[in-house]
Order: sequence, then structure tokens, then C-alpha cells
Amino acid sequence: MIAGIDHFVLTVRSVEATCDFYRRVLGMRRLDQPNRPTALLFGSQKINLHQVGRTFEPKARTPTPGSGDFCLVSAVPLAEIQAGLAAEGVAIEVGPVERVGAQGAMMSVYFRDPDDNLVEVSEYLK
Repeated sequence: MIAGIDHFVLTVRSVEATCDFYRRVLGMRRLDQPNRPTALLFGSQKINLHQVGRTFEPKARTPTPGSGDFCLVSAVPLAEIQAGLAAEGVAIEVGPVERVGAQGAMMSVYFRDPDDNLVEVSEYLK
């Protein structure tokens, strides 16, 4: 019945800091529209950003910065992601390590964004 994920929401301390991080580190694009949350665009998905104290309705019952834990699939070899993280001074907490994703075996690295959300970036093994 479900075909995929369109977007998810992160509650953040600073929309500006979050947009800057995801743009620099993962190449996401920022989208601002009147009366809509700021969004980060990548592939055919997006992340909507709600700043603490300025959330949109409806929302999670207890929106909290740093409570996110999600996996993104890389469009480039994982080695390029690792090099980009190193160039931006972002510490890899775990990885590369083999994991099993929705479509099978993958290699993953884990790191934190400015709100301490756990970000996993993966490359499916062929």
C-alpha cells in the first residue's frame, strides 16, 4: 500500500545552521516558500525543517531537536561521502560498516548534524 517516503520533518534549533550543514556536507538544496516550512531537497525527497518554537501544524506530539535517526542512500560512492565529511571536519561516529537496508546489503557511515541527530549515509552493495 505504501510506495515510498516523500518527506520527513526535523525539529531544529536553527534553520540557518541546519541548512548550511546539509548544503555543505551533503549537497542538499534549500527551498523557502511563503507560509511553508523551509525544506532541504535531495533526489525526489525532502526534509522539512521546523525551528523550535516556530513549528507548523500538525506536528509531532513532542518535537525535540536531536531526536532524529535516519538513513540516506548516497548517489555517489561512499568514499566520496567520507572524503566530504573529512573536508568539512565532520567526525564519523561509526563506519564504514555493513548494514542491511530495505533493499539489501549496504555499507554505512554514521555522523551527527548540528542538533545531534544521527545521520546514516549508505551505499548499497552490488
